[in-house]
Amino acid sequence: MKIDVLTLFPRMFDGVLTESILGKAVQRELVDIDVHNFRDFSDNKHQQVDDYPYGGGAGMLLKVQPIDDALMSIAESHPETKKRVVLLDPAGVPFTQQVAEEFAEEEHLVFICGHYEGYDERIRSLVTDEVSLGDYVLTGGELGAMVMIDATVRLLPEVLGNEASAVADSHSTGLLEHPHYTRPADYKGMKVPEVLVGGHHKLIDEWRLKESLRRTYERRPEMLEKIELTEQMKKILAEIERETVDETENNSENM
Repeated sequence: MKIDVLTLFPRMFDGVLTESILGKAVQRELVDIDVHNFRDFSDNKHQQVDDYPYGGGAGMLLKVQPIDDALMSIAESHPETKKRVVLLDPAGVPFTQQVAEEFAEEEHLVFICGHYEGYDERIRSLVTDEVSLGDYVLTGGELGAMVMIDATVRLLPEVLGNEASAVADSHSTGLLEHPHYTRPADYKGMKVPEVLVGGHHKLIDEWRLKESLRRTYERRPEMLEKIELTEQMKKILAEIERETVDETENNSENM
């Protein structure tokens, strides 16, 4: 995969792109990432990339010319690739695991990191996607781009040491992931569930599915409305609901 990032603060990406999974993916040439300062593409002698909005108002807007020229430069450098150009914007569609999976299927991604009050509206005509990291405002698009790049690159073949890890992650299955445990089996009286140390793989799989459903039911119940539940999952959820009611009643009696 080829990834380009347009930003006014390229040094923000130094640590992110050289450490951990992303750093290893770059070193192994599983992904090629270039970070560009689009100030270098300004046609203004002072390298100005922002200006006051027509009609007045607070703040400054990013000008269309530096972004357009930067995108054209990328296109000229890589004419053979089909590019998906992503504008980081609070008004964009929410970034989800499903969006990351879509991005992971692309051959070339370009991320535009905004700053100041916003964009000249004409910049939107140059992109294929407008995406938001969440319902809050950041100083710029750099942190959002880092998150999206990380979530996308880890889905590429051979990036993770265990290919099953990405498939089983929370949100990849539509459910939150089940609890995990490692040694020791008993730490200060906190014990690993017996089923996990018993070695019976069928029972372990059943336990993991139930606990995944339980965690989703308790913490993110709205996610259950977005997936197609099997008959087995429906049966397990009914058990979880009964157990929740029984636990609530027992707690009330003991108060």
